[in-house]
Amino acid sequence: MSTRTKPHEIVERALELSTADGCVVIADEESSANLRWAGNALTTNGVTRGRTLTVIATVDGKEGTASGVVSRSAVTSADLEPLVRAAEAAARGAGPAEDAQPLVTGTPASPDFTDAPAETSSAVFDAFAPALGEAFARARAGGRELYGFANHELVSTYVGTSTGLRLRHDQPNGTLEVNAKSPDRSRSAWAGRSTRDFKDVDPTVLDAELAVRLGWAERKVELPAGRYETLLPPTAVADLLIYQMWSAAARDAVEGRTVFSKPGGGTRVGERLSELPLTLRSDPNAPGLESAPFVIAHSSGDDASVFDNGLPVGPTDWISGGELARLTTTRHSAALTGLPLSPSFGNLLLDGGGEKSLEEMVASTERGLLLTCLWYIREVDPATLLLTGLTRDGVYLVENGRVTGEVNNFRFNESPVDLLSRATEAGRTEKTLPREWGDWFTRAAMPALRIPDFNMSSVSKGV
Repeated sequence: MSTRTKPHEIVERALELSTADGCVVIADEESSANLRWAGNALTTNGVTRGRTLTVIATVDGKEGTASGVVSRSAVTSADLEPLVRAAEAAARGAGPAEDAQPLVTGTPASPDFTDAPAETSSAVFDAFAPALGEAFARARAGGRELYGFANHELVSTYVGTSTGLRLRHDQPNGTLEVNAKSPDRSRSAWAGRSTRDFKDVDPTVLDAELAVRLGWAERKVELPAGRYETLLPPTAVADLLIYQMWSAAARDAVEGRTVFSKPGGGTRVGERLSELPLTLRSDPNAPGLESAPFVIAHSSGDDASVFDNGLPVGPTDWISGGELARLTTTRHSAALTGLPLSPSFGNLLLDGGGEKSLEEMVASTERGLLLTCLWYIREVDPATLLLTGLTRDGVYLVENGRVTGEVNNFRFNESPVDLLSRATEAGRTEKTLPREWGDWFTRAAMPALRIPDFNMSSVSKGV
């Protein structure tokens, strides 16, 4: 459609065209800006714009209600009616939807539903770019090279339904990732941050942090595979717990297919998972981590239903005081399992009551390992949520409260649920960027965790 056509007008027109028994239209207006650099110099920058339209048609039949979902980008005015008809045809050709529910009603309309979408631009880097130049100069003077990228995106989502919902949410996402390398490439360190607007990130601070880590790596220590006391930084904790939550669908647990299934039937809700007073929660109004206060579902799955679009989302404790409190449910799976309605999450926060920084936790470590981050995380066994993956960009040996060198990388085999049961200390919760899942999930706040016996199952030659 013409860029002058407002998204709410597209939503209204699609609803007018619909002849289905029910219809949900989701318009996502996307814009992004990015910077990339290598060897202490900017290499590329760019700005993009895009629009995606999703039409969900529902058709009532004798055996139940069916749904059809069609999403397309770059939809023109000539494409709009064929798109609506395609969704209706998909619904009529499908069998009854197992997750069928009446479309949501009663959610108050967003006051800005008819406003133009929010947009980002290169101006988001106005203060950041000069600081990046200063970081380049400091790195060059210190004999290190910086590589990385900064990306900012803003998605305005408009949801309209045949039952009268008119909702809108603007979601900014910013990520900053920096690698520092020695000129001979024998040493590498990584740091990352998440941000909503690039006003709270300073690349010179990251460069200083990376300079310290490259200094640690001047001494190399070879260690064998084994179990080590290990400090997991917030980014690694986030990657593990995000995967845990992706595996926390209530129906899967009730059917005996996940780590949250109770032997003999039922779920582990109410069971203590950690002796630490850990609370894992989601809150759409969490400061700096704000997310959509209503369900936005482009498709149905284990933890989402297109029929729930527009359903209000409030604060939820998934783990409370160390006990499993909730599993993710749709209206359908909540009724099926008898568990409370708990829509899937847009952010994730862990609080263990600790106040120590990661540096203070290092200072109180007699001997152990300090990780930078994890990557290539893959599931081995869903029944225990056993995961495998690799360490990356720096594993450091801590002796008598100080870092004494860099050790080789490892492959690990661990379950995040089991890690929570064995954690002996949680540090101060802070906003963090997941390294592995940062392309899909950026809004997280985690503490560092002390694990007395983290399983480094084999030595890895990766960096």
